[in-house]
Amino acid sequence: MNRKKIVQSSVNTVMGVNEATRDTTVQTDLANPRWDQPATLTYLGATLAQVAAMTGLLWAMDFALGRFDTAALPQGAMTAIACAFFAVVTLRSRFFSLLDNTRNGGRYQSLQRPGWAPPPLAFPIVWMSIAVLRVVSAYLVWSALGQTFLSWPLVLYVIHLSLGDTWNTIFTVEGRLGAAVPMVIVGPLLSVAVVTVAYFQVVPLAGWVILPSLVWLAIATALCISLWRLNGQEPLYPVVSAVEVTNDHSL
Repeated sequence: MNRKKIVQSSVNTVMGVNEATRDTTVQTDLANPRWDQPATLTYLGATLAQVAAMTGLLWAMDFALGRFDTAALPQGAMTAIACAFFAVVTLRSRFFSLLDNTRNGGRYQSLQRPGWAPPPLAFPIVWMSIAVLRVVSAYLVWSALGQTFLSWPLVLYVIHLSLGDTWNTIFTVEGRLGAAVPMVIVGPLLSVAVVTVAYFQVVPLAGWVILPSLVWLAIATALCISLWRLNGQEPLYPVVSAVEVTNDHSL
């Protein structure tokens, strides 16, 4: 195995990127596009459920640690606990999602891409770097707020992660390039902007640390729009699959 493959394998393992075992692409009926209302409600419900679950986890951490004399712990123990918690939440937030959130690099490689598009290997590397910055910034906010997990800025953060997971399902798993455009704008991009502002208000250093995430998501949003334009420009909403349309006609 050459050095490039070793690096790619290592990064993919950390970020949880793997090849899908089956094709989960939604083959949309573009000849007669119809809004897939059940899918839309599923995305909304799953996102709200994930936010609730992750917010509950923040509360559970405060509750659990509140029952112990944390002052008696070894020096640096609370820092290690907080950083480990935020690392797990950041890297594996999809565990709290009811949607299929397979991290798969195959989708991006299968699409026609603009000339300025980053190579596939760049994404897990950049996301791993962003994840480190997210953990550090979340820790800074947690520390500045008296080592409290259930706080408004950190709730905003788990909302941001949940929206990102839903976008991943729409784009990476199901290949709905049209629906992915408004979702990436009002979801990951807008939410990270709100998180960045909230962090700045608590402790400016945390805002500066997470700022590259906002810059990267702005680039990712531009890329998502370009991919949509170059690959059919399907409607900017979830479209009923061609299989469902065929089944309806056969009844």
